[in-house]
Amino acid sequence: MHHIAVIDYGMGNLRSVSKALEAVSNNASVVVTSDPKTILSASHVLFPGVGAIRDCMAELKQLELEDVILQATQEKPFLGICLGMQALLSHSEENSGVDTLNLFSGSVKLFRPDALINGEKLKVPHMGWNQVHQTCSHPLWKNIEQNSRFYFVHSFYAEPTDKAVIAGTSAYPDDFAAALYKDNIFAAQFHPEKSQRAGLQLLENFVNWDGQS
Repeated sequence: MHHIAVIDYGMGNLRSVSKALEAVSNNASVVVTSDPKTILSASHVLFPGVGAIRDCMAELKQLELEDVILQATQEKPFLGICLGMQALLSHSEENSGVDTLNLFSGSVKLFRPDALINGEKLKVPHMGWNQVHQTCSHPLWKNIEQNSRFYFVHSFYAEPTDKAVIAGTSAYPDDFAAALYKDNIFAAQFHPEKSQRAGLQLLENFVNWDGQS
């Protein structure tokens, strides 16, 4: 039986994420927790998040969860969502610059406010449904059609140094990394828990994933 820990550091759609996991996890227990022992004893770990990266990193430090997350990413299937994905990069330019967990070399950048989309000024945050182009074959893409639509809400995007870690891209208006992967880590900028069938399929794939790509 799988035991899934959803990391609670006070920032994230914890209820919607946990309910979505429960909906696709017939034989798994789902617990929302900030307890290091519970997180490290889980079979799978999900790291959600919404809000500002400065607050995210401050809360992780206050709760002594930084090292817990780093250890979990070495040992078990790990899924980062939205801010939880951005925190896995090296640095974010949000809040005048914040150093993050450095699991993926690279930075998190603001969408260009002077960009145009369909002749109109780009709206930031990027909010709503957008296609995701899968750039690799990965267990978390199983049974999800190419260019399926997922739900996004974000003003910043990840730009990894190594483009080979990009698992999927979306466009707003330029291509950006919608998903990253490395070893037993997968991270999504979109919200699978809000993305209906495709999102639930991705969460089901995560629950059934053994961490091998």
